[in-house]
Amino acid sequence: MSIDAIALNRFGLGARPDDPTLADPKAWLLSQFDAYQPLPSPWKSLPRTTALLDSWLAQQRAARQAAEGQRSGIREAYLRQAREAYVAAVGARTGSALQTATPFVERLVHFWSNHFAVSVDKLLVVGMAGGFESDAIRPHVLGRFEDLLLAVVRHPAMLLYLDQAQSVGPNSFAAQRAGGRPQRPRGLNENLAREILELHTLGVRSGYSQEDVTEFARALTGWTLPSDDSPQDATATFRFAPALHEPGTRTVLGRSYPDAGEQQARAIIHDLVSSPATAHHLATKLARHFIADDPPPALVQRLAETFARTGGDLPSLYRDLVAAPQAWRSGNVKFKSPWEWAISAQRAIGRQEVPSAQAVNVMNQLGQPVWRPGSPAGYDDRVATWAAPDALLRRVEVAQRIAAQAGNGVDARLLGPRVLAGELSEATAGAIARAESGSTALALLLVSPEFLRR
Repeated sequence: MSIDAIALNRFGLGARPDDPTLADPKAWLLSQFDAYQPLPSPWKSLPRTTALLDSWLAQQRAARQAAEGQRSGIREAYLRQAREAYVAAVGARTGSALQTATPFVERLVHFWSNHFAVSVDKLLVVGMAGGFESDAIRPHVLGRFEDLLLAVVRHPAMLLYLDQAQSVGPNSFAAQRAGGRPQRPRGLNENLAREILELHTLGVRSGYSQEDVTEFARALTGWTLPSDDSPQDATATFRFAPALHEPGTRTVLGRSYPDAGEQQARAIIHDLVSSPATAHHLATKLARHFIADDPPPALVQRLAETFARTGGDLPSLYRDLVAAPQAWRSGNVKFKSPWEWAISAQRAIGRQEVPSAQAVNVMNQLGQPVWRPGSPAGYDDRVATWAAPDALLRRVEVAQRIAAQAGNGVDARLLGPRVLAGELSEATAGAIARAESGSTALALLLVSPEFLRR
């Protein structure tokens, strides 16, 4: 594979037929940091998190004030609206991926959105998943990891997905005040604390205990949504509620944190970000995504050292990836996930947009629905997850539809060498040449072994 093709396919989102020859592929990748638009055109017409949250709070307020028989109708109306917002956001995400002039950074958006996964399987999240990516992920992918983490864990989608908005300190003012009432407030919820430790920062088997999870969860109490029954800053999407906060000093991973309200949990998060375990966990995931399912230990170590030295400066990690010799070895080393394959297939034929509902349906068919992983761990990034025979059959079916839509206007014999420069095998080229029609030839190209990898 040529280094142009590696830059476009391994670091980017797939080559397009009109991509120019890159004079310096590495410089092209790094130049995208200055050209990146956090809110590109496909996203601009969509409601931001503030509006999405206002809609959810209005539904909560209306349901609470309505007669019991009317509440289900109010919720159903909101869920229809939320579903429409979800479909539109999937369309915006797809359009951004097809149109972007900064595909390396766009891939990083997808990587971090999966690292900090939320799922629309939880109905409360359906309307806010798009706002999560546009407002928590996109603005911070070229900044510091700690800022990205804070934006993520304080976003309404994450607060609702992991039930943090319902967490109440057992000895908080709110719990004590409700002591004699028939309905006590909900108690301590450990979901967010556990996932920050296990998935977002340190990683599994990194030495933390169940008591660390509980203590961190106590520190996080009070991190919640704006209230729906009192005036708020029009731009607020997060609130620290002192009445919900568990009082007292917390001890996490052997370090004590005095009770300082919201700052108590922020101090813990800062130390988690500074941990060598976090540096190694994130370095491993980035190297796995860009280099190999089993990333080279020396590269992981170098990335981890860069993370520690720079205080979690993300562009410094990306520069290390681009500079790594292992990243430029010929051969398609990574098997594309359904999302990566679908986007690269549409880019290969020069498509600039896909109807939103069609984008949703395609990803559902391919087995990787957008913002709907099976757990907070997100979608896996290894070949074994996506290369099962039934999954490949679904790609064949989708490839046939894409080819049929393109008609005979795309000559796969010319397209193959352009989008798979230096990697198109004689067997694939021969099969394309012998195809009975242009659409069949294109479908064969899109499901060829070379195109399924990057």
